[in-house]
Amino acid sequence: MKKNLLIMFVLVFALMLSACGGDAAPVEEPVAEEPAAEEAVVEEPAAEEEAMEGPFRVAIIMPSSITDLAFSQSMFDALLAVQEEMGGEEAMEIVYSEGMFVVDDAAAAIRDYASEGYNLVIAHGSQYGSSLQEIAPDFPTTAFAWGTTLNTFKEEGIENVFAYEADSHEGGYVNGVIAASLTESGVIGVVGPIEAGDAALYVKGFVAGAASVNPDVEVNVNWIGSFSDVALAAEAANTHISAGADVLTGTAQMVVGAIGVAEESGVLWFGTQSSQTSLAENIVVANQVYDWTVVLDEILANIENGVYGGEAYTITLANGGLVMDYNGAFELSDDVKAAADAAAQGIIDGSIEIPTE
Repeated sequence: MKKNLLIMFVLVFALMLSACGGDAAPVEEPVAEEPAAEEAVVEEPAAEEEAMEGPFRVAIIMPSSITDLAFSQSMFDALLAVQEEMGGEEAMEIVYSEGMFVVDDAAAAIRDYASEGYNLVIAHGSQYGSSLQEIAPDFPTTAFAWGTTLNTFKEEGIENVFAYEADSHEGGYVNGVIAASLTESGVIGVVGPIEAGDAALYVKGFVAGAASVNPDVEVNVNWIGSFSDVALAAEAANTHISAGADVLTGTAQMVVGAIGVAEESGVLWFGTQSSQTSLAENIVVANQVYDWTVVLDEILANIENGVYGGEAYTITLANGGLVMDYNGAFELSDDVKAAADAAAQGIIDGSIEIPTE
């Protein structure tokens, strides 16, 4: 009897030990799951970082061609320069719509690019302002930019539009100084598009520069009423030459027509916006070149810091956004070159003030 009781006691004790051992399994299971949970947490930031590694995406809408040797090309060339600085296409993606003279078509393109998630949409033309004013509020985390103007629509409560303009009268003044020094007939012709924006500023600066050298020089200005009509520009150039002009200048993409006439007639030409030397190397004397990288660098820095608009920028001779480009194949005398350099320096240091009214 005692022996049977002893056996039963041993069996009960064994069962108790077995039960205690069974409790250990649930305690160990959470410990085993912890590494898996930690791996899941690590993967999420890695995915976010990968998403941020894509290229910065820029879309630009332009009124003319990227090879117009004028307004549109000046901005497109600047974008290419910034793209190269950033590391190429892998760092910056550039898409463009050119020849967007119809504002409604341009507006559709602006909205499409914003809808596709481009980081910066540039409406390169003052005619696109009303479109941006309507579209930008619908895409608050997309940055927009337009020019030439200083209006960012901030007063209207819009926070994601940058603006830019060119003090084109500065290089215009320098061109005018050289032109007045080179004319033999004392008559200079200007082929203008529409009297507005940087075109109007350039012409005012050119006229003032010529007058600073010789007040008796006759500068005739013809506004043809179009930025794009090449035939009208050519007709205006012929009219100036018939009136005795031996030097011409002009601004906007339509000037290729005027430059062709100038080359045929052996008349000197002064360019602006982009270098036009390659179009007629034997007659182009100098160009004022717009370097918009000065503006683009500032805009990109702001976007990186979470600022999508509200700032306006101006390119000048002083900040390097306006560059005087002299045709090396056209030999200027030392006196004329010195006068041009002195004019540029006077504008930069403020000793020369150019009337713009």
